[in-house]
Amino acid sequence: MSDINAGTPGTSTLTEGTSFADTVRESVARTVVGQEIVVERILIALLTGGHLLLEGVPGIAKTLLVQSVGQAIDLQFKRVQFTIDLLPSDILGSEILDKDTGQFRVHQGPVFTNLLLADEINRASPKVQSALLEAMQERKVSIGDRTHELPAPFLVIATQNPVEQAGTFELPEAQLDRFMLRHRLNYPTPEQETEVVRRGLKLKLKRQGDGAVPMSAFDAIDTSSPFQIKDLTSAMESVLEVHVSDVFMRDCVELVTLTRNHPDIELGCSPRAAISLVQASRARAFVHGRDYAIPEDFLALAEDVILHRMRLTYEALAGGRRGEDVLAELLTALA
Repeated sequence: MSDINAGTPGTSTLTEGTSFADTVRESVARTVVGQEIVVERILIALLTGGHLLLEGVPGIAKTLLVQSVGQAIDLQFKRVQFTIDLLPSDILGSEILDKDTGQFRVHQGPVFTNLLLADEINRASPKVQSALLEAMQERKVSIGDRTHELPAPFLVIATQNPVEQAGTFELPEAQLDRFMLRHRLNYPTPEQETEVVRRGLKLKLKRQGDGAVPMSAFDAIDTSSPFQIKDLTSAMESVLEVHVSDVFMRDCVELVTLTRNHPDIELGCSPRAAISLVQASRARAFVHGRDYAIPEDFLALAEDVILHRMRLTYEALAGGRRGEDVLAELLTALA
């Protein structure tokens, strides 16, 4: 890969970026153990207005993590648990006849929020999955004969279980392409899991009148919000000032082009992949206190941006090829 360093780090960008990221990390760490990379990916999605898909087995704190980040920035947060019987109107909303006035009024669904957590999105039918397409791409939804703007900022963070599990539906390529990043979560280390258990032992009872129920990790989320929406908006403006060289952009476009010509790839990446890679790299540079993108940003984000947008041929899959292996070959060819 070419040398794509450019510029000298600006003091204000360095200070603002590291302070913003570190404060959010510290707030989340009071509730969630580990998962620093995932927090970084959520920050990148927030700073760029892109959408994020988190994949992992149940029970590794995907939902808890997203809710903790939303609380740290005081975003309006709503959650939809996707199930096989979910309807599009359960997400978008619907028109309801007001019996007093005889007029239809709009009942807004949970999509009218700043941060929408689509939990286990691949457990819903494809019809329901596609209901998010207009909202994710255009930041507006159609209910009846009217179009409604969604709040700003608006971000979808979806979680999904591995497609091999029972009761899941693979997301269509059109919807996968709407996600800027897809990140796969792993199990915590033994040390981190020990800390999770230790924190669980410290949870007390939540009293309700004369009764009580055991507290959950969600009850332990830090309710203080060190940042407001205006702080996020200011940070987003700073990300737009991060310099991206022509060489960096050329390398991003070349990587995407290579996915369309590789013999083991049936479906290559769309132009949206190159745009996402550049935008995500700018945000990562900001989070790390730089006002310019470097190859490290490119390489760190390539897997999350590219893998879910390309599909291997049947022959490659039958031969035991993995998307990770093919992407590694493309990055080597680009070097």
